Amino acid sequence: MLNYLIGKEDLRTAVEALWKRDRTVFDVMDILIATRKKDNKMFFDDTGQFRKVHSLFQSVDGIMEFLEGTGLADVFRNQEIKDLEDYVFGVETGLDTNARKNRSGEITEALIAKIFRNAGIAFRQQVSSNEFPAVATALGADQKVFDFVITTDTKIYLIEVNFYSGGGSKLNEVARSYTDIAPKINTVDGFEFVWITDGIGWNSARNKLQEAFVTIPSIYNLTTINDFINTIKDFNYGL
Repeated sequence: MLNYLIGKEDLRTAVEALWKRDRTVFDVMDILIATRKKDNKMFFDDTGQFRKVHSLFQSVDGIMEFLEGTGLADVFRNQEIKDLEDYVFGVETGLDTNARKNRSGEITEALIAKIFRNAGIAFRQQVSSNEFPAVATALGADQKVFDFVITTDTKIYLIEVNFYSGGGSKLNEVARSYTDIAPKINTVDGFEFVWITDGIGWNSARNKLQEAFVTIPSIYNLTTINDFINTIKDFNYGL
């Protein structure tokens, strides 16, 4: 029945039609975001609050918030999915693959970009360290492409973003890498390295994250990112 939504430009009208026919069809929609723990699935809304995903499936407004907030609305409208059964099979088989990990990173970057826009923060994405000669010199061979760059009147913030839903050696490698480059960047006048990371994967590597805090003063997650935004708003910023 959810296949009915595919290709519908007026997605809300299509959702309303399905809602009137059988509202229980939306109860399975959370599998489209590739998480298996039904009771613990959370949604980060436009107000910066975490809400249980299934609480959104109690109304048409909530369903539309879920579809728009996760990007699934565009997937339906643009017919990027041809058949939901095939799509769900692909999601399930890809949950633990590198492709899935890459998608989670892209989704997190899109979420952070949305948070910045809602806060009125100007930013650029995917900016090479070579754009800043002093930073490039400080990094030496460790050249970077930063996920976000925010420029204020007094400081330029070079930001890396990631999300880990599982543990593994990657977390240790990332923490070690950022612990190395952050002091180099922070010694350059007018620049600061910022790391925004989240995910339950850090539960198994929390000691590495604690060690990183010693050398990286600006580490935030999706709960504390507003602290960073408030810091930025203390300045008159612009690109």
